[in-house]
Amino acid sequence: MSAPAEPRVAVVTGGANGLGEAIVRQLHAEGYRVAIADVDGEAAEKLAASLRNCHGYTVDVRDRAALAQLKDDVLRDFGSVQVLVNNAARTQARPLMEITPEDLDAVLAVNFTGTFTACQIFGAYFAERGYGRIVNMASLAGQNGGTATGGHYASSKGAIMSATKVFARELAPRGVTVNAVSPGPQDSPMVRSIVGEDNLETFTKNIPVGRLGDPAFIARMVSLLASPGAASVTGACWDANGGLYLR
Repeated sequence: MSAPAEPRVAVVTGGANGLGEAIVRQLHAEGYRVAIADVDGEAAEKLAASLRNCHGYTVDVRDRAALAQLKDDVLRDFGSVQVLVNNAARTQARPLMEITPEDLDAVLAVNFTGTFTACQIFGAYFAERGYGRIVNMASLAGQNGGTATGGHYASSKGAIMSATKVFARELAPRGVTVNAVSPGPQDSPMVRSIVGEDNLETFTKNIPVGRLGDPAFIARMVSLLASPGAASVTGACWDANGGLYLR
């Protein structure tokens, strides 16, 4: 199957706020109709109402049935879907040796299991049709072991990068690409809350480029990997970390 004619349809999990919202707005600006999936369904619907040809959905990515229902609902509302962006994440800053089994399960369930399951459900749909783009949100924490974030968060993001390669290899012959974007610290409310406004200047000085990243630029990276022209890129992880991790 060749690349779809416009308009294309994209699903963004965790799309109601923060980086997810930036991704939604970027894809929408490029002509996508966007399904905004978020555990905060009210926020997803509010964002969708402010954009044209978008819908908001209440989805807990820990629930496989909810992700399967999301796919069915998107097909009902839009008729097709070509792009999945796995952005839903749970962040918890906690000393490594104080992470409880409950903490570990909660973070892994959203970040890793949610991403893996969505790749299965939407990847199978894309493969049947011979075309699809999946972009998983990884993190610098999964590459360098984490700095400000908890070890369970870092571990989940490392697992996402491995899963990206696994699904890329499996789905490549079926016209489906699977890639990851790995941001470093972004100028976002989440990063500012973890670091603390009083510590932000010192924290930024430790970044080689001397500044936090721009979520709007990350969103453009995602949209490029989601585009039909990205057909020869799969299993890749695109870094944007200000020089904190070089490879």
